[in-house]
Formats: sequence, structure tokens, C-alpha cells
Amino acid sequence: MKNTITKVITGVSVVLALFTAKNVNAQTTSADKWRLGIGLEVGRPIGNAHDISNFELGGTARLQYSLSNSTALTLTSGYYNMFGKNITVLDANAAGTTVKSKDLGIIPVKLGIKSFLAHRLYFGAEAGAGFETTSLYGDGSKDTKLILSPTIGYATKIIDLGLRYEGFFGQGNSYGLIGLRIAYGFGL
Repeated sequence: MKNTITKVITGVSVVLALFTAKNVNAQTTSADKWRLGIGLEVGRPIGNAHDISNFELGGTARLQYSLSNSTALTLTSGYYNMFGKNITVLDANAAGTTVKSKDLGIIPVKLGIKSFLAHRLYFGAEAGAGFETTSLYGDGSKDTKLILSPTIGYATKIIDLGLRYEGFFGQGNSYGLIGLRIAYGFGL
């Protein structure tokens, strides 16, 4: 049920971004057609990921192509690491043993749209794939997840701050994170 609600919210956010992008006329993006942003990502895992991690840290590069003064297309990739936390595992006698979970590494590759709603304030929506670099399974298998990610942010010519939900879906184990991206951007 929780995953269905998350998918619906993310889908509605993507549709809203697409409609908004078509109707916003505020002159808010840089005159540069192409921009590159290098960002630090911090987040809090939620859903199934919270069972193994309390903290996510990563880095991303985002290439941005301006379609107009208020709308841009984005391509984002990098690396996320969800740091393993200590968990208590019960044995047959209900005695607990504390073990550290494995870190979960993910390489995201996302396409998106960024639409400015007002001066420097934007809404973004991205979709793509997340490639797990760590296996959490006994057989060593790694999953590829569908990523859906709505963002609300604030951008200047140099700084881009974005608060987002990022959902990872597929292979019967879906999870997410609430994250903040702090990026330095420049024209190419």
C-alpha cells in the first residue's frame, strides 16, 4: 500500500512538472544553454532502506540544457552510499546479537526536467535507473531499480539547493530516501 501511494505521488509530481514547464514564463535561468553542476548529496533512507541505514551520502554531476528561460532538461549521475547501521538479530532462543549491516551503494542515471515556478524557485522531476553496487542477498545478486524523484529547489547562477524524495522500485524490494543536494554550477 505504502509503495502504491509513493508511486502515485511521484507520478503526479512528474505530470505537474511537465504541465508547469509549458506554462511558466519567468526569466529565471542563466543565459548559458549548457550548464554543469557538481553536487554533494545527503539524505535519510526511508522504507526498507531504513532497516539497514540511517544516513546516505553521495556525489553527483548534473548536465543541464536550457530549453527556454524557465525550463531545462537534466541528465544526472553519480554515486550514493547508504551507510550500514547496527541492528540486533535474534537467534532461536530470542537472544540478540548486534551486527553491522552492509553499506548499500547505488549508481543513479536519471533524465529530468527543471521548471522555474518563480524567480530562482524551481520544481524538478527525474526518472531513471539505479544500479546497486553492493549485494544485500546471500547469492550475491544486485538489483537495478527504477528511480522516480520529484524535487523542489532554489538556484542561482552558482548555487543549486534541492530537496527531494527519491524512490527506488523493483525486484520486490522498494525503498527510498529524503535528500538534499547542494551543488556548484557553471556554464559550459
